[in-house]
Amino acid sequence: MFTHQSIVIEPVELSDLLSGSGNQKNLLVVDLCQRSLYQQLHVPGAVYLDPKLLLCGRKPVPNKLPSREQLQQVFQSIGFSGHQKIVVYDDEGGGWAGRFVWTLDAIGYENYAYLNGGIHAWMNEKLPVSHQQTEPGKVERIALQINNHVIASADYIQSHLNDPEIVLWDSRSIEEYRGKNVFGLRGGHIPGAVYCDWRELMDFDRYYRIRSDAIGYLQEKGIGMEKEVIVYCQSHHRSGFSYLVARAMGYKKLRAYDGSWAEWGNNILLPVENNGKQ
Repeated sequence: MFTHQSIVIEPVELSDLLSGSGNQKNLLVVDLCQRSLYQQLHVPGAVYLDPKLLLCGRKPVPNKLPSREQLQQVFQSIGFSGHQKIVVYDDEGGGWAGRFVWTLDAIGYENYAYLNGGIHAWMNEKLPVSHQQTEPGKVERIALQINNHVIASADYIQSHLNDPEIVLWDSRSIEEYRGKNVFGLRGGHIPGAVYCDWRELMDFDRYYRIRSDAIGYLQEKGIGMEKEVIVYCQSHHRSGFSYLVARAMGYKKLRAYDGSWAEWGNNILLPVENNGKQ
């Protein structure tokens, strides 16, 4: 199913890792669920990270990638040493987990995995849970570098709007894509963008796991592996899952537009369409 098996891990596989002797030291499990859920239950040993810390929080576009200094603080706060295998999950099907995966790619760290289906799949397997908050390990702050090859700016997109080798993947709802639901000065989508709601890549019958036919489904949508794919939504939250799926499927040329519609839709100098490929 997955081209890069190493970045998707099943609940039973993670459980085996957690129960194995000596493996826990090199494993960092990150929980991006609602805080109230984490306080009730979570994967044993998982540290909590507020998903909002994955956003820069600065106007005019607060959903962009945090600064290098902010990211260094975030990763130190969860006990990231730079040597662990990170496993990330959430409670919504992969949006925040995908945003975290993209953030890891943005700092050039590739030793990670996504818990397929998140906490929903974990609970369905009736695997052990913890009710005690995990205190992150004490680590030195790591000097991070930003990998701009996984980031698309508005300028980059505008300069490639007519590039046949690039596909823009709009992960929002069809109402947002068509401009019927407007969250900004303008509605619609980036010219030429292909619509594919992030939820279409989830298998709800299998507890939010990535659908098994994801590659073929994306190909039918016109989001081919041979192209450079740029994902976006309103704030690069929902499109975090889109990025994650494409990454898991083995897409080599992949970027995320972290400004997303929050930036594009509010800039009257940028072009907009209300109809397009779906």
